[in-house]
Formats: sequence, C-alpha cells, structure tokens
Amino acid sequence: MNESWITKILQDSQYNLLIFKDNDIKSLEKKIIVKKDKPYVNCIIREKEVQLKPEEIVRQLYAIKLINDYGYPKQRIRFEHPVRFGRETKSADIVVFDKDRPTVEYIIVEVKKPKLKDGKEQLKSYCNATGAPIGIWSNGGQISHYNRKDPNFFEDITDIPKADQTLEDILKERFTWRDLIIKDKIPNEGKSLKTIITEMEDEVLANAGVDVFEEVFKLIFTKLYDETKSQNDRTVINFFLQGKKLPKVAESIPPYGKVRNRGFEDIKKAVQDIDDSKFRVLEFRNTGQSEGELKKKIQRLFDEARKKWPGVFPEESKIDLSPSHLSICVSSLQDVKLFNSNLQVIDEAFEYLVSKSSKGEKGQYFTPRHVIDMCVKMLNPHKGEYMIDTAAGSCGFTVHTIFQLTGHLFETTEISQEEKEDVLKVFGIDFDEKVVRVARTLNLIAGDGETNVLHLNSLDYDRWNETTKNEDWLLTYGAGFKRLDALKKAKGQNKEFLFDLLMANPPFAGDIKESRIIHKYELGYNGKNKPKTKVGRDILFIERNLDFIKPGGRLAIVLPQGRFNNTSDKEIREFIADKARILAVVGLHGNTFKPHTGTKTSVLFLQKWDDKLCPKKDDYPIFFGVSEKAGKDNSGEYVYIKNGDGKPKLDKYGHFIVDHDLHNHNGELANGIAEMFIEWARKEKLSFWKN
Repeated sequence: MNESWITKILQDSQYNLLIFKDNDIKSLEKKIIVKKDKPYVNCIIREKEVQLKPEEIVRQLYAIKLINDYGYPKQRIRFEHPVRFGRETKSADIVVFDKDRPTVEYIIVEVKKPKLKDGKEQLKSYCNATGAPIGIWSNGGQISHYNRKDPNFFEDITDIPKADQTLEDILKERFTWRDLIIKDKIPNEGKSLKTIITEMEDEVLANAGVDVFEEVFKLIFTKLYDETKSQNDRTVINFFLQGKKLPKVAESIPPYGKVRNRGFEDIKKAVQDIDDSKFRVLEFRNTGQSEGELKKKIQRLFDEARKKWPGVFPEESKIDLSPSHLSICVSSLQDVKLFNSNLQVIDEAFEYLVSKSSKGEKGQYFTPRHVIDMCVKMLNPHKGEYMIDTAAGSCGFTVHTIFQLTGHLFETTEISQEEKEDVLKVFGIDFDEKVVRVARTLNLIAGDGETNVLHLNSLDYDRWNETTKNEDWLLTYGAGFKRLDALKKAKGQNKEFLFDLLMANPPFAGDIKESRIIHKYELGYNGKNKPKTKVGRDILFIERNLDFIKPGGRLAIVLPQGRFNNTSDKEIREFIADKARILAVVGLHGNTFKPHTGTKTSVLFLQKWDDKLCPKKDDYPIFFGVSEKAGKDNSGEYVYIKNGDGKPKLDKYGHFIVDHDLHNHNGELANGIAEMFIEWARKEKLSFWKN
C-alpha cells in the first residue's frame, strides 16, 4: 500500500506530519511511484521525479500548504534556491519570491535540519544573506514562523501572510480568546512551553544581563493576568463547546509519524463558528507598535497583575528586559495559551527554570499532575477539612485539592464565597522563595486572590518566630500565617498542628547535618538514644509531617523506594507503624520523575491512629499497587494516549491525556490504582470512604 511508504520513510527519523492536513498527506501518497523498491514523486514545483526522503515529504507537503492554504502561485515558489555566502553557495529548501519584485526573496523555509536550534541557525543565515523578512522552520511535527527584524533578532509571528496580505496585516489582526485557542502554539507547533523558553534563552535571554527566572516569571505572570481578563469570553466558549458534538474519529486511519492531533483540529473547527466581535482583545501581544510603546503596555499590564495578585512581586518591581529583548520574548509567548486548567504546561516550564538554580540540587522536583490526582482521589478531601503540603513546590497538591473541593478546574469567572472558605483551608509551605512565588501565583488564581502559601522552612520550625517578625515577610504572608496559627495544637508552639490531610513530595537528596535541627526529632536519635551526626532530609520530613496531622488525619508522602525495603531503615518503618496505620504503598514507575532523576519512588498513604476514626490495631490489611505505566518515556517526555488515527486525544477541558495507570482521568482511561484503592477502602470501611 502507498500509505505504508510514508510511514516507512518517516520511521526512526526526527520528522513527522503533525502540522499537515490528512487530505494533503493522502494526496501525496497517491502520487508515489515505486522504482527499484524506492519511492518517488513528481515534484509539485520542479515538475520532475524526486526520491522521497523524510525532509522531501515535509517539503512537498509544505509547498502544497503554501499553494492551497496561503494562495501563493507556483511561479513564486522555488526549491533548492541558491544563496551566496561570499565564495560559497548553499541551497535554501523553499523560497517564496516577492510579488512585485520576482527576483527578491520574501519567505525562506528550512526543512533539512530537523532540530529547531540547528534549523533556526541555518534559516537565519539564509534570511540574513538574502534580506528575506520572513523565515519558517519545520520538521513536519513542529513549525516556527519568524519576522527578521535585523540580523541579530528574529521575532516569532503567529503565522505568515497569505498571498494577498502583508506582514503588517498579520501583526495588527484583532486577536481574542477564540483566536488564542485556534492559534495556540503548543498543539499547533508541537512545542512545549519549556521548548519555547529555551529558544528565547538562545535568542536573547542568555546575553540580556538579567535574571532569566525573574524575567520569564514576570512575563508568564503578566500573560496569565491578561488571559484572566478574558474570563467571560472563556466562559462563553466553554458553554458553546459543551453543547457542540465534536465528530468521532475514524478508527481505520493509520498514523503518520510519531504524534498527530485530531481532537485539537475538531475543537479549532468548532470554535471558528463563534462570533467573537464583542470579545475582549488580548493585550499581551506585539502588534507592530514601537518597541518602547510595547514595553510601556506590558509594564502597565504587569503593574495591574501585581496589584490583582499581591505578594508575588515587590511593589517596585519593573520589567528589566530592554525594549528590543522584550519585543522578542512577548512575540515568543503571545500565542501560547497558558490558562491550561491542569497547569501541566506551566509546571514543566517552571520546573525547568527552577531546577537550573536551587531546586534540583535539593532533590525536589515538581510532582507530575497524574501522580497528584491519584493522591487526591485516594485521600478524598471533604469540604470543611484542612489540608497542607509541607514541601509545596509549585503547589500541585494544594491546587488539585482545591479542584476537588470546588468541583471544577480554572473554568468559572469567580468562585463563590462558600468555595472561598474551603479554599482558605488549604495551605502550602516551602523553603525555596522562588517556587513559593510560583506556587502563590497558581494558588491566587485558584483561590480568587487569597492564598495560604508561606515561605518557611518546615523542618526548622524553631526559627519560624524569627522569620515572622520580619515586616516585609508579614506584609506578604501575614494573613496566611494567621490562619495557620489558628491550627496549632497548642498556642505559642510551632511543632504540632491539627490538619485533616497532608500531601507532600519532600526533598530526598542530601542529609541534614545541623545538630540543632536533628535534636528536635525522635528519628534524629539512634537505638541507644544518642543523636545522629546526619539524617536524610526525607526521614525528618516523615516525622514532621506526622506532627502536622491530627489524630485520624491522613497523609500521602512520596519517598525513595529504599525506605520501604532497606534493612537499615527498619527503625523508620517501626516509627511510622507506631504513629499511624499504613493504608497503602504505591510503587511509581522509574520514569515518573525523569528527566531530573531516575530514583525509584513510592507513595506512602497513612492514617494517624485515633480511637474513633482509626482505632489502633496490630494486624490489618495494607493496599499495595505498582504502576507499570509512567506517563513518561525514558527521556522524561510525557506520553499521551491517542485516538484511532494516532493523534493525541483531548479530555473535556481540551488537554492532552497522559498515558498512565494511576487513575482513570474521569473515565477517559481504564480504572487505575486509585479506583482499585477506593473499592478496597470502602470494603475496609475506612473512615474517609464510608459514605
């Protein structure tokens, strides 16, 4: 069959056909001629037979796109166009010539270099040598469009002009929330936010003389705010999509390449029917104004965001990027839909930025959202209960507890006062100031402007009194700390609290060596009651977390697998069994925390002994589960489930569905470990699953 040739050619290559239409791929398949067991096609531009290789497939399909979608006539398009570099001549893959000056290069397309970084460098050299103002790189799965502003800077543009448009037309187009869904860079270009940020680093940030984390955080913070200002338009579109029956996917269509996305195309098509003439125009955009004017606009938007969500940036904060650098960065981010309800898009980017500084060194990594959801489902938070994460990171556990309590993700215009009361019973603590600010941002959105995310060292609770006397700290965290103070078991001490739930992924790299801290913990002493010289950070967190929970309260803690089976850790297991009932142990796949670490981990679920809710007993059953699907591949990239045509499937919120076995993703996946635990917990009549 002809179709097998395209699959065969692309196999094991770095090319795939995500960005192209099924009809165009099928049309190319029909033209394949096999000679001596090699596939050829009559070139749409050169009008001669050429052998099909991965890059040639992409080139042919992109030429079809230029002709059919953008309206460029064949006579303006040339393949393998010679470009002179002094004495050397190279060949540009595709060139589109200017309408009025038929010998002047207008658009250059690079497809030979399948990696973005290599392709962009090649593309820049061609554009600089010819003066072409527009450049495109693609490997068929990803695509980037650029406007060459000068030899040093190439700005992202949403798309290229059609044959009857100018570049100015593209830059000044009215752009609303509907357009952001249609043009969203992540599904359209096959990129992640992390990839986009690394490209920004390569282009301008690395040499901009600024703190990369701070400046990217300011921009993401500002863009999130701009998107929330269009929340009424989001509500209209969500309501429209709920009533729209999207077409089913045919099971018989084979996949071409590695990743394809049918569900997103269906949503795009449906959304295009919406009249957005009364929608708000998004402001976080480079619309062709001067770089100075753009900086003023983005600074004003940032100032508004800072006032709306206080305690993340100081009042005097300014965007430190130069106008020209800011222009590049805004262009790179403007077509990314950040307001992704499960926050995986933002998490991955912040994990990359934070791990470049302090977080990775301490062995704590942002917990994948499907692991978080498993824990939340199994521990079943109820309205009115108090929850805390003592090593909060980006606050995935707290935000997803809020989702559970309110019954919805970030989809409504405002949360009700009743919901707000539940939200303010959720707390997070972390010792890393950078991630606390990230977490506060996400919690402020989820909690409608208030949050209990605090910058404190959970383990060193004796020093809290020194921290809380600081006026600047109180200004930011005072209201949340006052609410935390009300949950202390005894007034005036910071050791024991009365939380109903705790979920945490504490740092598990490195030892605590400060005797001042070690002496405060039972697990800081050996069997002869002598203090140890060093203790694993995660070991102290086990004891600390039990101190935070009231009798009958329940916990989920991510721990290194060794704690469960090392002979030397027997005393830790005995300590835990004395304080709480071991409900469950879930072994996570070795890829779960890649690419940052391949350490094998398990999640320990506990319920603290209590005469009424969890009476102490010596013999009781324990639930054991082992994950066989990580949701990530060996390199740490997420693996998504696919429709029958090989494209990633979307859930009702428009998110890719990670392929894992921890829970059923609201019925999108087969029942997983969480559902099996729930069934078991009901049979066991555990207090939090009785009703």
